[in-house]
Amino acid sequence: MDRNPEQLYDLDSGVGVPEDLVLLYHFEGFVDAGSAGGTLSGHLLSEFDGPVVARFDVDRLLDYRSRRPAMTFVADHWADYDEPELVVRLLHDADGTPFLLFTGPEPDREWETFVAAVRGLVQRWGVRLSVNAHGIPMGVPHTRPLGITAHGTRPELVRGDRAVFNQVEVPGNAAALLEYRLGQAGHDVVGFAAHVPHYLAQSRYPAAALRLFDVVTEATGLRVPLATLRDAADETNAEIDRQVNDSDEVADVVGALERQYDAYAEARPESNLLADTDEMPSGDELAEHFERFLAERRQGPAEPGD
Repeated sequence: MDRNPEQLYDLDSGVGVPEDLVLLYHFEGFVDAGSAGGTLSGHLLSEFDGPVVARFDVDRLLDYRSRRPAMTFVADHWADYDEPELVVRLLHDADGTPFLLFTGPEPDREWETFVAAVRGLVQRWGVRLSVNAHGIPMGVPHTRPLGITAHGTRPELVRGDRAVFNQVEVPGNAAALLEYRLGQAGHDVVGFAAHVPHYLAQSRYPAAALRLFDVVTEATGLRVPLATLRDAADETNAEIDRQVNDSDEVADVVGALERQYDAYAEARPESNLLADTDEMPSGDELAEHFERFLAERRQGPAEPGD
């Protein structure tokens, strides 16, 4: 089998890519609580338009049967196919500063070849910093500031960020492997994980994406309009508060999280919060409270965006 990394993608030779750029990347498929990373990349694509400069061969990288793309059937024929794309786009921020955005489904296979291919592009384009971002479920209430877990290929890249985890073993993912291999090759990479309340992990939670934008724009210097995302976050938070206020059961659980958060923050104000899960309801239990409450309130079919 041919493992030449350069045969894993096609370049648009008609688009010149400046050197010394930032590369932002997010792959769909691994943990992304609150759709934080997906919302961040989606917001960038909604605010900025730009050409595809590299397109990866999804036929080699994806297992279609594990994540079947949607197809639309109309009356007597197939009318549409949601074709998966794994692409790098050249965008410009609000100040006209160019940057690269790499999005698409996480590869199912050939991870090492894929990583080698991306490393070749990073070297080819002279990328100065690669950045990845996503959300992780944590035992925190939505009424308190969201924490961030930062990680990078050099200590200087995450200086000032206190670690929540000492050591933890998690399932591998392509984004993390890419950061690891790029670091081994001497490239600068930084990653950010927003701490999303675990009872909101399966929902779209725009506040988590806003929190990621705080740290991503600080690390990169990019300027991104956030008005529409702030409006979405305000609307979502207001709806969550309404649901909490309408249910004593849910309010009690959120209140317990608030007390634990405040006690931890008072004891260790310099650190981010990792709640003591031995003394709090589990994520499944709290999510069950919310799901049961919403099911009881739902009248008729759900509206788009519910």
